[in-house]
Amino acid sequence: MFPIIYSEDFLLHQTGRLHPERPERLSAIVEALKASPWADRLDWQQPTPVKARPVIPQIEQIHPQSYIQEIQHLATRGGGHVDPDTPVSPQSYDVALLAVSAWLDGVDRVLSTGTPAFVLARPPGHHALSSRGMGFCLFSNAAIAAHYALEQSAIERVAILDWDVHHGNGTQDIVENNPKIAYCSLHQSPCYPGTGYGNERGGHDNVLNIPMFPGSAVAQYRQAFESEVMPFLQNFQPDLLIVSAGYDANAADPLAGINLQPEDFGLFTDYCLTLTRRIVFGLEGGYDLDALAKSVVATVERCLLQKS
Repeated sequence: MFPIIYSEDFLLHQTGRLHPERPERLSAIVEALKASPWADRLDWQQPTPVKARPVIPQIEQIHPQSYIQEIQHLATRGGGHVDPDTPVSPQSYDVALLAVSAWLDGVDRVLSTGTPAFVLARPPGHHALSSRGMGFCLFSNAAIAAHYALEQSAIERVAILDWDVHHGNGTQDIVENNPKIAYCSLHQSPCYPGTGYGNERGGHDNVLNIPMFPGSAVAQYRQAFESEVMPFLQNFQPDLLIVSAGYDANAADPLAGINLQPEDFGLFTDYCLTLTRRIVFGLEGGYDLDALAKSVVATVERCLLQKS
């Protein structure tokens, strides 16, 4: 059985009419997964309720209390924006806390079973800086999950692979000086947020950025994986791999210009599985509903097909 950590409460984070990061993203994925030929092999799990898992201490390792309270107060007052692209609705704070709990559940499940899991949550997180939300992101889910994993026994090193089409500037900024966390990102350049240069190596040679030219397709990504991504991750030897699984590098996506197809994310998943089966996949971007849903299906299918 393959665990999908999901709650309909994630649909309650309202971003407004025509915003690309909308609840329908999750609905499309859920529908596609339930229509797959292996739907009976999916284990749908509710995330641990925040009342049962105090996530604030975990978030406070990454974000200052003042910023957390800013998001809470903005939601309590009826909503607003933390930046022009990043809305907060009345329920966004509670939903963002539940999303963090889901990512932590993903870590727990993977470490207990030694097999992959997919965290189907929103809002996304890889653009969130320590003291500022941006790019549709409120809390830095992947970075929080990585720090949480390092608190668990037998976990000495955690790698984060970010294949979202946009550079995870928040994740990198938070983890680049931690020698126990490696960060690797393949992202379109030039593109939002204008960060992620190839010469950035982190404080401990633990960062690898691979800017991809607009128009790049699977051939260029395959070369990057084989010549750069895999050697970097293999050299780091992580005890856990966290994938910031954004699917906006699809050719159909409206927010970027990379020419991947949904099945290509199955190839990326295969690469990850050759490194380890301890993988937490967590949703980031992807804004064409059909391409997004098919890409998640491709990711999960490869995990099911690969033998342990």
